[in-house]
Amino acid sequence: MSTGPSAAGGTTAAALRHVLSHLVTPLLMCIGMGLAYLGAFHAPEPHDLRVDVVGSGPRAQVLAQTLQDKGDGALSVRTVPDRDTAVNHLKTQASYGAYLPGKHPELLVASASSDTSATVVEKVFTKVAAAQGDPLKVTDTAPTADGDPTGQGIFFLLVAVSIGSYASVAVIGGAGAVLALRIRAALALGASLVVSVIGAVFAGPLFGLVDHGLGGLWAMAWLYSAGILLIGVGLHTFLKRWTTLGVMVLFVMLNFTSSGGIFRPELQPGFFGSLHAFWNGAGFVEGARSHVYFDGHGLGGHVLVLALWFVVGLAAMGAAGLAEGRRRKPAVQAQGVGSSRHRAGSGNRTGTERGTAERRAEADAREELEEELEESVGV
Repeated sequence: MSTGPSAAGGTTAAALRHVLSHLVTPLLMCIGMGLAYLGAFHAPEPHDLRVDVVGSGPRAQVLAQTLQDKGDGALSVRTVPDRDTAVNHLKTQASYGAYLPGKHPELLVASASSDTSATVVEKVFTKVAAAQGDPLKVTDTAPTADGDPTGQGIFFLLVAVSIGSYASVAVIGGAGAVLALRIRAALALGASLVVSVIGAVFAGPLFGLVDHGLGGLWAMAWLYSAGILLIGVGLHTFLKRWTTLGVMVLFVMLNFTSSGGIFRPELQPGFFGSLHAFWNGAGFVEGARSHVYFDGHGLGGHVLVLALWFVVGLAAMGAAGLAEGRRRKPAVQAQGVGSSRHRAGSGNRTGTERGTAERRAEADAREELEEELEESVGV
């Protein structure tokens, strides 16, 4: 009669091992989030932040050289001949501030490009004007929409669309694992359409993050979301329960931190600045800014980034299809052998036993899916 306590102890030990094994994922998320977010955001400092000094005389040249030397790499200062040239640089994101010296000094910024960069530039030139004993006038040549006064609404829209996308991966990849790959691909594209529409509603009628260009923003949101979903569903074939961690590394840890939504790469460590050039979150954020605030300047390059990630998603689905096809052949052959043996009378499992095994397998799959869904909402 001693089997009861030992069985209970065995059950407890098995349950404890199960819990501990699944704690690995959230602990890795904690480490990854800390390294990514703190590494990218904890100490923003300008480096090679491009600014202009307006003027062609000796005074402008001396001021520009002085700022360059005292900045010790923080600023990249050049002179431009006139105000119109400076405004053009701001509206093409070739610079992030332009200083007009004189009795009434003026600073031109473009807050839609980056509010944090504009703030850094304003601090620098406020000190310059104060040293000359003059108040500084600040003119915003590219202000953001009224519903997005800090210019960071597009970043938080990115967060919402990303969560809707990668959380859907857990559902389609896990609960839909028994479905044909083409059906999962269709579900991924359909889910991305719904997520992008929700994002457009947030950006337009609900919060007014943009006051025009909503159709183009929706199209970029769909392309961005579809890329994430296709990549995630494709990876699920290979990573299984580790898919959530994988997509969080790709589309949260490395993605949000390099998007330029909070700090542009000129205010971040070089690693995240380099990712900004080709990561999909940066493609969406900069594409939206270009489309809404800068008359489409540079938009083609940002859309190309999103399109290439979409192509990577198609490639991931193709690789998943090949892998699943290879796995399916041995399984079908083994099932055929088992059926033959059963018909020959060599099978020793009753219908009740088979039903119990199937129910256990379904319960295990359901538990794994629930865990994956719970993990997928962590940001």
